Amino acid sequence: MTLVVVPVRYPLSRHSRATLAEAIRIADERDADLTILHVDLYQEGREVTRTELKRAVEAEFGRIDRARYVVRRGFLVEETILDEVAAENADAVVIGSKQVSRWRRTFSRFLDDPNIDQFLREKLDCDVITVSAE
Repeated sequence: MTLVVVPVRYPLSRHSRATLAEAIRIADERDADLTILHVDLYQEGREVTRTELKRAVEAEFGRIDRARYVVRRGFLVEETILDEVAAENADAVVIGSKQVSRWRRTFSRFLDDPNIDQFLREKLDCDVITVSAE
């Protein structure tokens, strides 16, 4: 079974809605299951439930067949996303261009001029699809 993972913010931002719309399209096109992932940061102290995430997504897009809603907790959004994508053995991850920028800033502390798309493709055995919300 093919699986597409899409990390989103809660409440859904304009960028998250654009990224999610593209992930839904890609999942339909590939006849894939879709994991909609939100990461709660420990340091922010907010706990989003799967039900809240599902309601927000369905209010925007309607019921999505073959969708799974996941809320994970972590200290770093990027690391938690990588862990989820690897654990689920996803075939594709759809991320927004703003997420790529955040990853670039995070990894620039350790690497000179990090190529995030290349880094993700090397670390994950899946397609990495970047969506611009412009």
